[in-house]
Amino acid sequence: MPKGTGKLVAQNKKAYHDYSIEETYEAGIVLQGTEIKSIRAGKVNLKDSYARIQNNEIYLFGMHVSPYEQGNRYNHDPLRTRKLLLHRKEINKLIGDSKEIGYSLVPLKMYLKNGYAKVLLGLAKGKKKYDKREDLKKKEAKREVERAFRERQKM
Repeated sequence: MPKGTGKLVAQNKKAYHDYSIEETYEAGIVLQGTEIKSIRAGKVNLKDSYARIQNNEIYLFGMHVSPYEQGNRYNHDPLRTRKLLLHRKEINKLIGDSKEIGYSLVPLKMYLKNGYAKVLLGLAKGKKKYDKREDLKKKEAKREVERAFRERQKM
């Protein structure tokens, strides 16, 4: 299965608006107890999450996984830091790339692939306000062209 495909659980649409994505990496995620059940139910929020490199390992901060409703005392902390699983070569490349000024690691999607929870991690560079406006203009122009094309097809 290609990278980034599977049953989509959560998506960080704000990341595509605020950042320009240079590269993407597929990472596994270390989970505890009932977290996978909450993830399968789709109770995940990636909106304010980010990844950081500590001790030559990559950790995901700020991802909210709601506690499992049928769980009892074995439930997890919703905002705990979670370790991401990548190959050593990928981690070393990310260490070098993310040290450049302006680059950060942002989770883009969370999906289930072959029964495992995966995170699509993007190496991103922040957009300026005028870049965001320009992207919105391009998106609107594309919509107008498609709308006109559909109207012409109906005739």
